[in-house]
Amino acid sequence: MSVDHLVVMAASLDEGVAWCEATLGVTPGPGGEHPLMGTHNRLLKIATPAFPQAYLEIIAINSVAACALPAGARRWFDMDSATVRERVANQGPSLIHWVASVPDITATVAALAAQGIDRGAVLQASRMTPGGLLQWQISVRPDGQRLFDGCLPTLIQWGATHPTDTMPDSGVTLHSLHLQHPQAATLNDACQAIGLATLPVTAGPARLGALLQTPKGPIEIHT
Repeated sequence: MSVDHLVVMAASLDEGVAWCEATLGVTPGPGGEHPLMGTHNRLLKIATPAFPQAYLEIIAINSVAACALPAGARRWFDMDSATVRERVANQGPSLIHWVASVPDITATVAALAAQGIDRGAVLQASRMTPGGLLQWQISVRPDGQRLFDGCLPTLIQWGATHPTDTMPDSGVTLHSLHLQHPQAATLNDACQAIGLATLPVTAGPARLGALLQTPKGPIEIHT
């Protein structure tokens, strides 16, 4: 398992790009559309030797796109949550979640189920890129919940191509990721069960924090 990407939600991609430029000092690269969820994104490579395929995703609901989810199902990452939407609307783009890459997503979801944690069904997803169709499997609950206030990662298993394979260096790199939660012991056990033994988990108010090195110096973004 490895850190795959950080999820920053914005009310619109234009707002997300402006936030990235003002906060991190760089313009995010292109992304694409997610027909299943009715969302779209912009991407930024933040890889380091410790996080070799990491990137930052700025994601927003596409107001002019249809959502192909079944009736009653919610979008990934709590993007349909009134609380999350209100926070983003009032405070601007914000880190809300992260995603971990796994070699066998079905087995990893089962490992969490053995801990009494329902990480959600494994969905097939894809989007078009200039190089062709990008495909992946991802764990999404019908209610869209992130779990542990965003500190427990969504799981992803990529197909033959990973997004960072064709991303240029951005000038921004990820140096640490920290998880803090009132249920620290339970969260730590869940991370251990899915192979994330090296990330620190501490007790306290729910908080996901990422330290980035940027052209503007070290910047921490957090939930």
